[in-house]
Amino acid sequence: MAKKALVLVEGNRSIGLLYVRAAKRLGLHPITFSADPTQYDYLKADGTEAISVDTDDLDALICECSRLRATYDIAGITGFTGLDELAYATVGKLCRSFDLPGPNPGAIERCCDKFTQRQLLAEAGVPMPAYRLAANAADVESCAAEINLPVILKPAVGSGSSGVLLCRNVDELAKHTTHLLCGKHKWRSSPRILVEEFAQGPYYWADMMGDEVIGIGGADFGRPPHFIHRGCTYPAVLTDDEQQRVADVSLTCLQALDLGWGPSNIGFRWTMRGPVVIEVNPRLAGAPGPQMVNLAYGVDVVTEHIKVVIGEEWDLRRTRSHFAGARFLLPEGDGILDWIDGDSRAAAVEGVAEVKLHVQPKTPIVREGDYRDTIGHVIAASPSRPQTDAILQHAVALIDWSIKSVSAPGEQQHPWSP
Repeated sequence: MAKKALVLVEGNRSIGLLYVRAAKRLGLHPITFSADPTQYDYLKADGTEAISVDTDDLDALICECSRLRATYDIAGITGFTGLDELAYATVGKLCRSFDLPGPNPGAIERCCDKFTQRQLLAEAGVPMPAYRLAANAADVESCAAEINLPVILKPAVGSGSSGVLLCRNVDELAKHTTHLLCGKHKWRSSPRILVEEFAQGPYYWADMMGDEVIGIGGADFGRPPHFIHRGCTYPAVLTDDEQQRVADVSLTCLQALDLGWGPSNIGFRWTMRGPVVIEVNPRLAGAPGPQMVNLAYGVDVVTEHIKVVIGEEWDLRRTRSHFAGARFLLPEGDGILDWIDGDSRAAAVEGVAEVKLHVQPKTPIVREGDYRDTIGHVIAASPSRPQTDAILQHAVALIDWSIKSVSAPGEQQHPWSP
C-alpha cells in the first residue's frame, strides 16, 4: 500500500513545523511545495521532503501532485499564506483538481478582497467600521473627508498588516497614499485602497473550525500608527454575554462569506456599539495563536485542521482550562543585529512554553510596519491570568539584544519593554 502524504503548499516560519510534526504523528508523510524551500529552516532541520515549484502556478502544482501520486497516496493538501491570502484560494483549486477536501476557492477569493468582504458582511447586517474604496490620491482624500479623520488606509488585498496605517491628519494621509501608490508596496493588479473609520476599543479575535467557535483571544498593539501585535492573551477576559455576542457575529460572518469549511479567524474591536468586525481571515491564525489554544484548552488546532483536510473526524473538546499569553520582541530601530541572547534563560523560567527567535546575529533589521517586524516571541501558560502575566514579564526581561545603526557610528541598545 502506498504511503499517505500530506502536501503543504509553501511553509510558515511560525507554524510550519507544527504542521510537519502533527502530520507525522498522524502517520502521514509531509511534503512541502515551495518556490524557495531554503527559506524555511525547519524543513532541513527536521528532514522534511521539499520540492521546488512555482506555487503561484496552479498547473505546475497539479503536475507535481500528479507525479507524486505514482509514489504516494495523497491524503490531503493544505498550505500557508504570506502577505498574499490568495495563496489559500490556490490550495482550494488544487484540492478540487484531485477531488480532495478543501476550502471553496471562490469564497476564499471573495473574502481576500477586503472591499468585497465588507460588502457581503454589510448585506448580512454585520457591524463594521464605515468604509470606502479608493483608486487614486483624489479618491483617498475625498473618502477620508466623508468618514472623518483619523482613518485607516489599507490595500484592498493583502494580509499581515502590510500597508496598513492609521492616518491621524492630512499630512499622514497624503504621505501614506503616496507610499501605497508610488512607493514600495507591490500590487498584483491595479491599486485599490480601502479607507476605513478607525474603530477604537480593545481588540479580540475568534478562532473557528467549520461553524464551531474554538475560543476567543485578546491582543494589544505597539505604538501607532502601525498595527503590530505586542502581546496576546487566551482566552480573552469577556463576560458570558460578551462571548455570546462575539460568537453570534462570527457565525453570521461565516454564513455571509460561505466559509463553513475548515479554519478561520475573525478580528474585532469592542466599541461603544459592541463587537465591530475588522476583518475575516479564511485560515488558521498564525503563531502564537495555535500554541495558546493548545496551552489554554488542550485543543491541538493544527492536528484537528489536518484531520479536516484528510477527511477524518475532528474533535475540539476542551481538556483543560488555563490562561495562555504571549509577548512579541519588537526592535525599536533599524540596522544590523549585533547580538541577541537570554532566550535560553527565558525558556528555563517555569511556565514558559516556548521562546522563539526569528533572527540571528548579523541579520539586517528593516522594519516594514507589519508582522515581519517581530524578531521573536515568548509564550507561557498557568492556571491564572495574573500568574501568566508575571511569568511573561520575567521571561521577556531576560532577553536582550543590540542593533548597530547603519546610518550612524556606534551601538544602540534595544531592550524590549512591556
